[in-house]
Amino acid sequence: MKLILASNSPRRRELLHKLGYPFEIIPSNCEEITTSLKPTDIVQDLATLKAREVFKTHSNSVVIGCDTVVDFNGEIFGKPKDHADAHRMLHQLSGNTHYVHTGVCILSPVGEWLFCDSTKVVFRALSDKEIQDYIDRGEADGKAGAYGIQDDSHFAESYEGDFDNVVGLPTYRVREILDKIYKR
Repeated sequence: MKLILASNSPRRRELLHKLGYPFEIIPSNCEEITTSLKPTDIVQDLATLKAREVFKTHSNSVVIGCDTVVDFNGEIFGKPKDHADAHRMLHQLSGNTHYVHTGVCILSPVGEWLFCDSTKVVFRALSDKEIQDYIDRGEADGKAGAYGIQDDSHFAESYEGDFDNVVGLPTYRVREILDKIYKR
């Protein structure tokens, strides 16, 4: 069975590549709509929508759909709309604790798996200049919460949970499922 990542994210591509399974990229173009209110439910709903859209035309394959959000005191930070939105997010996260939730939906002819992995992240206090320089370099673009924990910014003081989950794909749990499907 062919393995498909239903995402254009270069970070997810790198993380899945680490697992050693050959895969193709077929991004989902579905409209991301959910009526859920809890961040953990939202990411699972959106991951399912993405996986199902690709699985419709690739039903003999294993399809992985994902969605990641930052949860700051119940407020959801997705990808920033613009630089002002990125600045607002990073300013609020500065010196505070938040959670990163990644929903994963894996669809295959042999089964379906849906889960959410959560990681607690503590940010150090950031100066306005650090935030603006980061945004000006384009590093906030396309990232939930306007940051990448893997970047050289060192915004995260500490974290509890899966580092890869914060990047966008909880590799430990995904590997467990893929190993079952492919019987490694």
